[in-house]
Amino acid sequence: MIRSMTGFGRASFELEEAHFDVEVRTLNHRYLDIGIRLPRFLVPYEAELRALAQEHFTRGKTEVSVSVGAGNAPPPHLEVDLGAAAEYVAAAERLRGLYGLPGALDVASVLALPGVARIVEPKLSDEPLRIALRKAVDAALRAADAMRAAEGETLERELRVRLAHVRELAAALKERAGLVQAAVRERLRKRAEQLRQETGLQDEARLAQEVVIAADRLDVTEELVRLHSHVDQFERILAESGVGKPAGRRLDFLLQELGRETNTIGSKGSDAPVAHLVVELKTELERVREQVQNIE
Repeated sequence: MIRSMTGFGRASFELEEAHFDVEVRTLNHRYLDIGIRLPRFLVPYEAELRALAQEHFTRGKTEVSVSVGAGNAPPPHLEVDLGAAAEYVAAAERLRGLYGLPGALDVASVLALPGVARIVEPKLSDEPLRIALRKAVDAALRAADAMRAAEGETLERELRVRLAHVRELAAALKERAGLVQAAVRERLRKRAEQLRQETGLQDEARLAQEVVIAADRLDVTEELVRLHSHVDQFERILAESGVGKPAGRRLDFLLQELGRETNTIGSKGSDAPVAHLVVELKTELERVREQVQNIE
């Protein structure tokens, strides 16, 4: 079963009175592109969360976002290095005594000195936080993956309907091409008969050669056989794809081959009905391509 690259998942958890929300959004992308957005104090877990996302997806743009609920975040606090402050004060006293310098250090001045005061980010229990965070992100990733699978089922049904239409158009092209070849043969025969009556000459070998050349120029049998083969392979990939077996790139390659065969058929076409069928076939393949762009 194929999977779409569009999905969304959400999860949450609470730890030490702090509430965390996790969201995962995935969109179509040529390769796997993972973005992680975390509060500053969770940044040390970024690599682990990225690896976790890689276990779930092989293609698509994936955004993992973790936020702390408003009013629930553990607040940062001020940390004062009393030892450093004491050294600053002692040094100031020595300088004043040695050189008779005026003035005195007040509290605000001491706190402003380098290394005395700093804002410390909230600190939660490392291992419980890591376990809870990983569990929530994994749940959100699974939810997004479930949505991708559900949308993949819808995509597969639509693709099979469109592939059936492609087969119908190919059958119509085969029938019309046969009629065109027969018409060309008859036109050449009549022309040869007219020339024979006008000139009295008759060259059966030349006539046969002209018929073969004309028929070869209009023969699209090989292209239609390859087109059917590509459609068969397309449907086989749809049936065999699943977790760990992404199908998007292979299907995109097959579409290129289907387009190439269609263009060749169009170049060999010699009447309006064939041209109309080729245009309809190209339109249907373009619709298939639009859907394939969102397959993992």
